[in-house]
Amino acid sequence: MPGASGPVEGRAVPSRLWTPNFGLYFTARVVSQVGDTMIPVATAVAMLSLGYGVSGIGFTLGAWMGAYALFVVFGGVLADRFHARPMMVGADAARLLVQGSLAVYLWLGHPPLWFMITGALVGGIATAAFQPGTSSLVPQVAADAQQANGVLRVSEGFASMAGPAVAGSLVAAVSPGWAFGIDALTFAISGACMLALRLPPFLPDRSASTLANLRTGWEEFRSRSWMWGVILIWWVLGVLVWGPITPLGAVSIIHAHGRAAFGYAEAAFGAGCIVGGIVAIRVRPARPLLGGGIAMLLFPLMPLAAALAPALPLLLLGYAVSGAGWAFWGVQWATTVQTQIPEDRLNRVAAYQVAGSILAVPLGQVIAGPASGLFGLHRFLLVATAAALGCAVALLASPPIRRLRRVAATAEVRVTHLPADGAADGAHLKRQGSDSAQ
Repeated sequence: MPGASGPVEGRAVPSRLWTPNFGLYFTARVVSQVGDTMIPVATAVAMLSLGYGVSGIGFTLGAWMGAYALFVVFGGVLADRFHARPMMVGADAARLLVQGSLAVYLWLGHPPLWFMITGALVGGIATAAFQPGTSSLVPQVAADAQQANGVLRVSEGFASMAGPAVAGSLVAAVSPGWAFGIDALTFAISGACMLALRLPPFLPDRSASTLANLRTGWEEFRSRSWMWGVILIWWVLGVLVWGPITPLGAVSIIHAHGRAAFGYAEAAFGAGCIVGGIVAIRVRPARPLLGGGIAMLLFPLMPLAAALAPALPLLLLGYAVSGAGWAFWGVQWATTVQTQIPEDRLNRVAAYQVAGSILAVPLGQVIAGPASGLFGLHRFLLVATAAALGCAVALLASPPIRRLRRVAATAEVRVTHLPADGAADGAHLKRQGSDSAQ
């Protein structure tokens, strides 16, 4: 890994992708993604059905995202200190209990707003413990990070297509409680797969304090202008696009086409992600973030479609094309992060970039209701469209971002985690998401 001072232990990595380890990791990621993508649809419909309106949707989703953003940095430090897998298994267990409780309450009665928000807070903290490991485990279970990230992006596209479609059908035919119940089951499957992984020995360095580890991660993060440049752009995207798009898009689409249509639109976005991920497996630009920035010019079609709420086929087409651009960017970004950052610091740096990427999203979710009441729902979504386009242009206009070159493929030997004090300064990291705004 670039920046490492020397291996603690070398190991041969199989050249083929589909090893038993990658199969387990793949299953965990895909199954949990299906459940995760059901939640915005289920939450939006549940809050509207319970009478809490757009503000209720924004407060609940904002509570989840805010807790996630605030705690993910500590999740990264603990993952580097103790290893990511036990934290991910514990996070799956916690989310199983939370989502199961929400499902039972929705089946039995009328949950108060505080209960929905509290469940979202706990779920966000658990996800903060889970998320840093999704980046650092990829190089440990796959020999080719680019290929693995492309396959994961395609599969997550299928999951993002299936999850909202299933949720839309369930909330229309039965109730939102069933969507939360199935989501709880996905976390049980994910946790079992994570437990079954066979990973190389982990040699943590626990000599430094938590504060010192936080400082090390921060230094790694802030020393890379291309990384914090993307994060600054993502702040604008979070407040004006990713924050408002779910509550406002749900209301706009549901009013125009019915309750199931919002799930179908989210599924179309997932279908576009499949296409974008397939292209990203084959296309490897020499300047990955430049290529990803060009693809991001397609992303504004989602808020535009939500704003205009055209005939259903056009609405779904807008979401699908937007998803293709988003997925291509996501693969370039994830691979860049995983190949530029020293492995022993990857969890911490990933946590900083994830927190920076999404910290603005809960603000956008909370202000979605008041802002739409002040300016008008459709007008605010048109502002989101303009902001999304401006962010894509900003990616292309920033020299550190567009000039960053791809790291050459490494030999088929990787190193396990190094003591933090023995690693040289590395390059950089970021993962997003849908993954992040995922």
